[in-house]
Amino acid sequence: MRSHTQPSQPDPSGRRSGATTRVDAVIPAAVDAAWLADHLDRTVVADVRWYPDGRSGVDAHRSGHIPGAVFVDLDRCLSEPPSAEEGRHPLPTPEHFAAAMSALGIAETDTVVAYDDAGGVIAARLVWMLRVTGHPAALLDGGLAAWAGTGALEQATAERSPAAFSPRPWPREHLATLDEVAAASGPLIDARSRERYRGEPDPLDPRYGHIPGARSLPCRENLGPNGRLLPITELRRRFLAAGVDGSTPVISYCGSGVTACHNLLALELAGLPAGRLYPGSWSQWSSHPNRPIATGEEPG
Repeated sequence: MRSHTQPSQPDPSGRRSGATTRVDAVIPAAVDAAWLADHLDRTVVADVRWYPDGRSGVDAHRSGHIPGAVFVDLDRCLSEPPSAEEGRHPLPTPEHFAAAMSALGIAETDTVVAYDDAGGVIAARLVWMLRVTGHPAALLDGGLAAWAGTGALEQATAERSPAAFSPRPWPREHLATLDEVAAASGPLIDARSRERYRGEPDPLDPRYGHIPGARSLPCRENLGPNGRLLPITELRRRFLAAGVDGSTPVISYCGSGVTACHNLLALELAGLPAGRLYPGSWSQWSSHPNRPIATGEEPG
């Protein structure tokens, strides 16, 4: 989606290997591989591959990654431990997140471009977390496959010195709690597959279905056949069809608060007002037996 790419002036002091690597204070929520190739020495590239079937993201990283990329572990760096009370991927405390970024050599002034091999639906978690706390970050549109058509991969582990990254509170206006979701009167969108929305059995959750009133808006359908983000007009059309017109704040959820971030970034790219993340998502909701569920194609 080339219309998302915006030129920017590099910071002449930008350096890799632990020094500030900032391109601009404002960066769109997604950039293409050509943009990244032009700015590779002025960004921190983050590999956020993760697989729900238990495959190792770090092993995938070691087998080949974008030059200079650091591996960001979803479970260790971007989440607290799972629990029935909070869900599978609770947001980390600001202190936990800051310490993880610091250890990876990501400074609070760095520009970060994150990718995975799933169209960005996992990497979106890191990008959203950085953007809502005021840090410049973007998805690599098309992910690893898009880069493979631009440049070579490497296997060498990137070494970056620990960097300064101060904790910043998660902005309340960007979050929704379980009770707030239950009482929500505005649009509620479900980023999971349509099969999971309908209530077909899956091994991840104790109950099947969706939150009553939620509309199905699978995040993977934000992508075209080429694995790239849809044009802005098509993204807007998708949101409008789900009742998201910008007049009322939207809440996005998924299985555990990860892929829901892809819908929130797509919302931003579409030029619609920022939405709210329900971090606990279905993994939290479905673990509370007193919370109602709906099944089938309709919101319920």
